[in-house]
Amino acid sequence: MNKIVSSISVSLDGFFEGADRDIEWHSVDEEVHQHFNDYLRTAGAFVEGRVTYQLMEEFWPTADQDPANDGPMAEFAGIWRDMPKYVYSRTLEAVGPGATLLREVDRDEVCAVRDAAAGDLIVGGADLVETFRRLDLVDEYRVYVHPVLLGRGRPFFGEAADRQGLRLLESRTFGNGVVLLRYETDPAPADA
Repeated sequence: MNKIVSSISVSLDGFFEGADRDIEWHSVDEEVHQHFNDYLRTAGAFVEGRVTYQLMEEFWPTADQDPANDGPMAEFAGIWRDMPKYVYSRTLEAVGPGATLLREVDRDEVCAVRDAAAGDLIVGGADLVETFRRLDLVDEYRVYVHPVLLGRGRPFFGEAADRQGLRLLESRTFGNGVVLLRYETDPAPADA
């Protein structure tokens, strides 16, 4: 069965972006980027909020046309272009080729898309992931912890009414110090 997966890079102190939306601190070298590609090419669709979609759409559709972007970066441009995308936005008027614009997160609709997809749904965008989390739609978290303390920025996880139990599926350390912590959500209460 397909899963809904949140894949996010964070600093050791839990921020997914620094002050002024800075993400220059991400340590994505060829090894990490190839790891992303190897997993993401098996996905069924990218599910994104407006901000994430616009940032990705601004760069990736033609990134492989720049000779400076070779190897895993050029490879990801093709993955991005070919992957179906579902974009949640109340303000966008239209989205690009291969993308479907949705206005509201409907749990039944998301589950139908997940079940019909050719692989996992990769959900991106902190606000959208938070909505999916509140609706109990996230099956797995892939948290890439980067070896940096930012001190301030925007934390990935917001406040929640309830505790969520997680089960560690995998941990992996990359050569550049990035650590993957892969968790599945645990339906059992965290207090049990």
